[in-house]
Amino acid sequence: MKQYTPYLAIVLFATLSLVYMIDYENEINDLTFELEYTTDSLSTKIDSLECELDTLTWELEIWDHNTTYNETHLLSAIIHVESSNNDSAYCLSEDAVGCLQIRKTMVDDVNRILKRQKSDIRYAYDDRWVRYKSIKMFEIYCKHYGLTTAEEIARCWNGGPRGMNKDATSYYWNKVQDHLDS
Repeated sequence: MKQYTPYLAIVLFATLSLVYMIDYENEINDLTFELEYTTDSLSTKIDSLECELDTLTWELEIWDHNTTYNETHLLSAIIHVESSNNDSAYCLSEDAVGCLQIRKTMVDDVNRILKRQKSDIRYAYDDRWVRYKSIKMFEIYCKHYGLTTAEEIARCWNGGPRGMNKDATSYYWNKVQDHLDS
């Protein structure tokens, strides 16, 4: 038995070392996962903050017009009328989606505008569910059609580029105006 003692000690040492290395490797894997998760989380937060900054920039850039109402308040009023401020709003009968109730034809029109402007940006139908992308589409639409007054913006958002000429959009404007006045 004495002659096997050194071998047993080596085997025991090797086994303990192997167990320790496996445990250490698992610990490294856990830390790597946590680090990746934290990095993804921080990246998401950064993207989210960037979206907020884009929205704030948008609010300052788009409204260089002589509008009657506070423009940020106008966008909030339109979002309220369209979806009650619900990013998950969906109208099955019109296939209108998101906080601004954007239809597929609007996405197609915005992409046509972007293509005409030789921009590489394109929107997918699923982008209608994302608030900051919906707002960007709204901005592109308003700028392209030269919408300047609060009434013009609201009525053309509701009735298309010629919305000001449609009697049906005056009811929509009244709803937006009621929200602006409240």
